Amino acid sequence: MSTKNTSRRTFIADAAKTTAAVALSATVIPALAKITNEKSSYLVKNIPYSQQPLPYGYKDLEVAIDAMTMEIHHTKHAAAYAKNLNEAVVAEKVDISSVSLESLLGKISKYSPKLRNNGGGHFNHEFFWQSMTPKSSLKPEGKLLAQIEKDFGSFDAFKTKFADAGKTRFGSGWAWLVVSSDKKLVIGSTPNQDNPLMDVSELKGTPLLGLDVWEHAYYLRYQNKRPDYITAWWSVVNWDVVTKRFEETI
Repeated sequence: MSTKNTSRRTFIADAAKTTAAVALSATVIPALAKITNEKSSYLVKNIPYSQQPLPYGYKDLEVAIDAMTMEIHHTKHAAAYAKNLNEAVVAEKVDISSVSLESLLGKISKYSPKLRNNGGGHFNHEFFWQSMTPKSSLKPEGKLLAQIEKDFGSFDAFKTKFADAGKTRFGSGWAWLVVSSDKKLVIGSTPNQDNPLMDVSELKGTPLLGLDVWEHAYYLRYQNKRPDYITAWWSVVNWDVVTKRFEETI
């Protein structure tokens, strides 16, 4: 058999696999997401070590994030963090049956860079997915809104400060809204896959809302226009989940 024919057959086989994978993503994943949503399994705390199905379909946040970005982000970038995290906890003998991911991050300085980067990457992404919804209320209500207005002056002032944290984060990282140890709302950012739960982070507190400002989160649609991505992202914030987080913290 010629090398040319072998290459052609390999290409056809690979193409078939790719088509099947795309079909699976288009049918099975949204079905799992629907089940997840019906069971009200938006996680507010206790992020598991394994990657979870999205609580919506890849195209459901199109008003802010395109379907291809969502699919690549979830199945490639975030999936890699979950895989590498589980490799690291095995290698470093972490008993995940008794140690929550949150508590692990709280003493992450005792572990390797691999565990820090991938533990943070996995937590941050699972937290991020839960923080969005195709049915956003666009604004919180009740105690959370009152606290935002108290600590930042107004909801619009809060949005501006949070957006600035994302815009000015040099390189890759995250913008955060957290509850500090003295029960005040604080906005800040962290580099790479660090987060406010980590003992190595300058910004510390209980996270309520996190925004991924790595380029892979927005580049296909927005290219270098990170501010445009942030502006659009407000339209998919899940304020119900953010409020639940706040109520569990205060």
